[in-house]
Amino acid sequence: MNREITCIVCPNGCTLNIDFEKNGDGKTSVTSVRGNLCPRGRDYAVQEMESPMRTIASSVLVTGGELPLASVRTNAPIPKERIFDVMKEVRKVTVAAPVSAGDVIIKDVLGLGADIIATKDVMATLV
Repeated sequence: MNREITCIVCPNGCTLNIDFEKNGDGKTSVTSVRGNLCPRGRDYAVQEMESPMRTIASSVLVTGGELPLASVRTNAPIPKERIFDVMKEVRKVTVAAPVSAGDVIIKDVLGLGADIIATKDVMATLV
């Protein structure tokens, strides 16, 4: 089988032509990659076809803050098929202000090796 994707690793935006096959267990194996101008394009194609990873961004509730939400993201990519599981965990979280960008909100979420970190400061309300 063949698939065409655009590489997003560098500004070149190479069009990658990927030949692959499905194994008996349903997993994908890349047999060849064409169109990449650098070795990173091949690595990206293999990773995207065999084990796609994504970073995610969302927000968590904040109590006692000048804003009701703080933006968060993963600090490392997670398997694409686990995005909804991770989002369930993020939705469970409420943090107390103050929150600082870089604060770890969930350490090693679901054992995937990625932390959920704050990306925005939320100051506490003055009472």
